Amino acid sequence: MTDAVTGSVPVSGTTPLPAGSSSSSISSNTGATLAGNFQTFLTLLTTQLQNQNPLDPLDTNQFTQQLVQFASVEQQLKTNDELSSLVSLQQTTQATQALGFVGHTAVVNGTTASLSNSQATWDLNIPSNGNLTVTIANANGQNVFSKTYSVTAGNNQPFAWNGKGTDGTQWQDGQYTLTATATDSSGNSQAITTSIQGVVSSVDLTQTPPLLTIDGQSFTVNQIQRILN
Repeated sequence: MTDAVTGSVPVSGTTPLPAGSSSSSISSNTGATLAGNFQTFLTLLTTQLQNQNPLDPLDTNQFTQQLVQFASVEQQLKTNDELSSLVSLQQTTQATQALGFVGHTAVVNGTTASLSNSQATWDLNIPSNGNLTVTIANANGQNVFSKTYSVTAGNNQPFAWNGKGTDGTQWQDGQYTLTATATDSSGNSQAITTSIQGVVSSVDLTQTPPLLTIDGQSFTVNQIQRILN
């Protein structure tokens, strides 16, 4: 690359009880489980046994099935409580991790960078030696710069643009999108991946997962490739 390329840039169950019962609803959300209200279950079961037809008593298999169903529901409620705890813990961890990035310069996948003080930088991953064509468009989609360079293979190669268009016009600071296409030494097309870098200015913890603001754009923590400082 020539003048537009610089050197290395420092690179967030309830189950209602029968009518008339003095006990409240059984709910995993209130911390009361079926196990904690086992006496209520026994009372209902005893009432059922007392009122069964003596000539057609409760089948043993049915009785066992009721006990199994009771245990199954209890286990499900406990599982739901544990899952809720895990989700809450994960959200807390994500928020803590996201807050730790504030003030640091991060590199994320992207093609749109901010031109600030006539300087914008992208990182390019170039798989093999060849020719690279760079086109830069402004926020309105207008192509303002285009040039072809001879390049060598390498990852995280910084491409710096000084804000001057192909015709020499100095463009104002703002958001600009870079499109890179390349061919290898044999003329075959090769894919170029582009990333941007910027300071994490804030974190939106109201979103799940939390969103990091980098140069006016929003990214999740898992989109960060690396932290530069």
